Amino acid sequence: MSTKQYSEASLRAFIEPFANPVLAVVDGRVFAANDAYLALLGLPQERVEGRSIMDFVQPEDRSRLTERYRLLESGVPMEAATQLYQVPSADGVAREVALYASHLLLEGGGRALLLNLLPMMDRPPELSVAERLVETSAGLVSAHSEDAVRRVAIKGLEAAGFRVRLLRWDGMRLHALDGGPPPADVYLGLEALSDGRPVFGGAERAKPTHVYLPVGGPQVEVLRVEGPWVAPRHGSVLTLFAKVVGAALTDARVQADGTRSRWEVGAVAEMARFVARPIPPTPEDFLSRVSELLLSEAAVLHLTQGEKGPLELTAHFGLAESGVSKASVDRLSAVMGATVPDALDGDLTTEAQAAVLREVSGGALGSGAAVRLARGGEVCGVLQVLRAPARPFDARDVRLLGTLSELLVTLLEQRRLRSESGRQLAETRLLLDLARTTAGVLETSSILDVASDFLVHLLDVSNCYIMLYDESAKVLRGAAASAAHRDFFRTVELSLSSDSVAARAARERKPVAIEDVEASGGGFNPQLVQRFGEKALLALPLTSREELIGVVLVDDTRRSRSFSPELVELAEATCGQLALSIANARLYESLWASYAELAATRAEMVKRERLAALGELSAIVAHEVRNPLGVIFNAVASLRRLLEPSGDAGMLLDILGEESDRLNRIVGDLLDYTRPRNPVLQHEDLGRVLQDSLEAARVQGGGSDRPVQIDAEVEAGLPPVPMDRRLIRQALVNVAVNAIQSMPQGGRVRVLARREAHGGREQLRIDVADQGLGIPAELLHRVFEPFFTTKAQGTGLGLAVVKRILEEHRGEIAVDSVPGRGTTFTFRLPLSQPPSFP
Repeated sequence: MSTKQYSEASLRAFIEPFANPVLAVVDGRVFAANDAYLALLGLPQERVEGRSIMDFVQPEDRSRLTERYRLLESGVPMEAATQLYQVPSADGVAREVALYASHLLLEGGGRALLLNLLPMMDRPPELSVAERLVETSAGLVSAHSEDAVRRVAIKGLEAAGFRVRLLRWDGMRLHALDGGPPPADVYLGLEALSDGRPVFGGAERAKPTHVYLPVGGPQVEVLRVEGPWVAPRHGSVLTLFAKVVGAALTDARVQADGTRSRWEVGAVAEMARFVARPIPPTPEDFLSRVSELLLSEAAVLHLTQGEKGPLELTAHFGLAESGVSKASVDRLSAVMGATVPDALDGDLTTEAQAAVLREVSGGALGSGAAVRLARGGEVCGVLQVLRAPARPFDARDVRLLGTLSELLVTLLEQRRLRSESGRQLAETRLLLDLARTTAGVLETSSILDVASDFLVHLLDVSNCYIMLYDESAKVLRGAAASAAHRDFFRTVELSLSSDSVAARAARERKPVAIEDVEASGGGFNPQLVQRFGEKALLALPLTSREELIGVVLVDDTRRSRSFSPELVELAEATCGQLALSIANARLYESLWASYAELAATRAEMVKRERLAALGELSAIVAHEVRNPLGVIFNAVASLRRLLEPSGDAGMLLDILGEESDRLNRIVGDLLDYTRPRNPVLQHEDLGRVLQDSLEAARVQGGGSDRPVQIDAEVEAGLPPVPMDRRLIRQALVNVAVNAIQSMPQGGRVRVLARREAHGGREQLRIDVADQGLGIPAELLHRVFEPFFTTKAQGTGLGLAVVKRILEEHRGEIAVDSVPGRGTTFTFRLPLSQPPSFP
């Protein structure tokens, strides 16, 4: 080692004159390098000096040279033979050099390693190309995808000094994968592909300028290699390299297919678990999962409506996020819908379809894949996924989408079965509710109201109407309807011979449906259809033991609809239950009416027997009492005439006369109450009867000696009323006398007569209202009992007689009283009784 110490400048001046590459290394980094070394590397000084020396050594030599440098630095004696290693240059060509190393001292006590390089003579270019291709072939082993294999192969060929293009056969032509136009002599590539051998080009030159190498591989590709070393004698090397590339592509495809297959199995298993949830997910949730698995921006589902119906958009995911407006959803989702049902293995977008996708989505979507859904061999829908234009789908995506579509069919079937089970359960519950309700209700009207509301919910219709058959008139009469039209429909009447759907169902004893009223042209009642706004009709007969009871009519005001056999069958079963309930209710009502009639007859018989007994007793009492009363009256009259009494004697005679008179009235009232009467009904002017009765009541009740006002008001246009004038006058007088006597300080008695609908028929109503003290509530129910009175001088038979008179006229009397505010007696008499004659 020289003892001379070098500065940086003197070191550079020392190494620069050398013609061969020389450099100084300090602490493993390039300290100084001459121009020959920079030319060897093909790099400028600033990109060399200061970097590790190992950056300029081939990767395979780095470990060995790193260890050797460490030994040299530590002073370990090395083998004297010259060392050889390769220096990579910027043009990608590695050059072999011989290395001689020595030590130098630097100013400041440092040391440097002086490396003197001697480039070896250049090897034949064919050998360099072959080595580069071998290195590239070795690098293909670490490429795990087809794109990586292509990148490594092209990079290796370019490093060997070639220009490369890769062409692919798409079944019709060769096209360049770099997107550029195909070469002018691309037909030579087809020849190489068909013959499976290299085909050289460059006929305009003395030597070949390029060659087409068939690569083969999964997608049938061809390498176009151009460079100065292309010659037929290198054909075997290039062919071998092309086969290595083809094998690498095949291996990468196998690995990719294996990886994808494992991924697809996992994806399908995950989707199967997703579908097999206790509560099946919605179609929108399924589409979301499909989009996630296939890395698509959107997914669309079309399903057929009914058997062999048209495809309709059912669900979609991601269209809004992709910028598709609501107005464009149908157009975009139907791009592939028309062609896919005929494609057994699914379909990919054509160029025309891709253009439509880009147009509708504003460029967000441009590629799609779609498969059909089939159930029982019949197409039932289409499943589509959509991506951006730069990310097209391939056949593997279509295959996976087809597998997922089978899971989707399973999901839809699960949801259908679940919905059907839920519907059947709900129908069963509704039927049980109907049976429970109708079994607990024994009135026909109540049963019909409940059933009409029930059928609306059960059959998912707009309204339900029930008509009962009147056999005597041969008509169907509205009996009940759902809540919206209940009052009006009770006034509807249809002839059994009419052309309405209800009449046809009644005549034919089978369901009759009109699925589209507008298109049917007739067969319905136009007035009712227009009033209710009906679009579809279904009529079902109500029969029991082959006897027509009525008709149930349901409608749909929302749209025309097809009444499925299942729905009609359900409606018939419900109508059968309803008919049985109506028959039972009618039987119960008939039985109850019979019991009521029997009870009324029995009560009338008992009443008549009691009255007969009471009448016989009253007659005996009257005979036995009135004879002594006559003697008493005569005796009192004689005493008055003979004695002309005054003072106490006169008072005693007055008391005797009054009590005798009261006893005579009691006997008269008793005879009036017990005497059997048949009213003689004549049409009388009610105004005159009231006037006569109120004048008599004023006299009998003492209304003339106190401030009592009696007002009578009769409704204008009131027709003559059938009545027994004498008996009604007696009843009015009794009530009016009570009213006057209830006001000892005076007051007003108001009598109001008018017509009133009561109990299903038109009646005459007469109210007699006073301003007296009223009747206590606890005594109000006893006022019509015989011999009940609150008066000191009363007999208790006046109101009992009034009640009996009104009952004999087939009328009724009622009383309403508020203590301290007065009492109102209400007479009701029929206006339509036929007259009778004495």
